[in-house]
Amino acid sequence: MAGAGWAGRTVVAVWAGRSLLAVWAGRSGARAGRRFWLTAPVTPPRVVAVDLDGTVLRPDKSVSARTRAALDRARAAGARVVAVTARPPRSVDLLVAATGLAGLAVCSNGAIVQDLDAGTARILHPLPLDVAERAALAVAAALPGAGFAVETGWRVLCEPAYGHHGTLDPSRIPVDSVARLWAEAESAVKLLVWAPDTGVDPALELLRAVPGIACTHSGAPGVLEISAAGVSKAATLAELCAGWGVAPGEVLAFGDMPNDLSVLRWAGTAYAMANAHPTVLSEVERHTASNADDGVALVLEEYFGR
Repeated sequence: MAGAGWAGRTVVAVWAGRSLLAVWAGRSGARAGRRFWLTAPVTPPRVVAVDLDGTVLRPDKSVSARTRAALDRARAAGARVVAVTARPPRSVDLLVAATGLAGLAVCSNGAIVQDLDAGTARILHPLPLDVAERAALAVAAALPGAGFAVETGWRVLCEPAYGHHGTLDPSRIPVDSVARLWAEAESAVKLLVWAPDTGVDPALELLRAVPGIACTHSGAPGVLEISAAGVSKAATLAELCAGWGVAPGEVLAFGDMPNDLSVLRWAGTAYAMANAHPTVLSEVERHTASNADDGVALVLEEYFGR
């Protein structure tokens, strides 16, 4: 059954009472001819946690009709579909129409919970500005030449050396120095570090030793994201699930980058996208097709039909 003609197609079989979905990977980062075996347990999840960039969103930041329909069917069947994203609420707002997202979203890597229906957002886990300032000093010593920005939850303040321009972000505010970041920020949820010459993976290893912070990255070239210690997508999703009476075993999660690993480790069932970071592919047992090939939809259709 292997071969070029099977790239990107699915094969469903039943073995020992379980449905096995085999996806023959084609383009978008998957190795040619590589087979991904996905096991869909019989009981549908009560919560579906989906990353946005690199997972639900295609490379052009759109959502396919098939993925949108699969998310709608999951919601119609009674599952809560929760976006868990590095993006701030203002950026998620711009994606609601395309994705059909509703209910709650975990934003800024777990610092904020957004109510998409009410149009409100609440900072649950801020990064104290004095902690952010001390972290910036430690980062500057470890990564000379790094640039900095502060995500306040409502806008992002960028000093001159911070060269990254995020997509779908209308609130990038330049300031004239690093010192002005701390003076002008009304709050902070993330300290963003621009280190394009070091590479995000080596830089991440250097910063793991900095105390009092959590450091990760979500795929933006050259950008590292620093939150308060203990803040993660999984920690905030777990708080929400506890309030809903949902156990980790009742959660299905999808992701592609290191900032998704906390959720993928915590959820009872987790899938890495075929286009995922190598660390994610190595740590997560189940793989699905890429974000360009409807990887999320392929799994959801096993639970909720097509």
